[in-house]
Amino acid sequence: MYKNIDKQMKLQLKELVTYQEHQVVSKTLVQNEAVSMTIFSFDKGEEISTHASGGDAMVTVLEGTGRFTVGEQVFALQEGETLIMPKGIPHAVYGQERFKMQLIVSF
Repeated sequence: MYKNIDKQMKLQLKELVTYQEHQVVSKTLVQNEAVSMTIFSFDKGEEISTHASGGDAMVTVLEGTGRFTVGEQVFALQEGETLIMPKGIPHAVYGQERFKMQLIVSF
């Protein structure tokens, strides 16, 4: 079930979260035992430190550029680019500049 989002309306996902100075902001749209969907905004220099997920995580950058470290590999993703971060592989996210992303985790 979707929450925190209008239904039967045309949306721009990147408009669902705003930037806040020195912060990572998130808005959860779906959270259940099968899937989690969250929209994030990162201020420049902000990060989510290294962690592992209980499911496969797919990120799509909606605006700006983010740096994703998955295991030993580093990826710079720009608007419209997507990356899959496999279950159990440590990963981290860093705001090279202000950016927004959609995160979908399937369990």
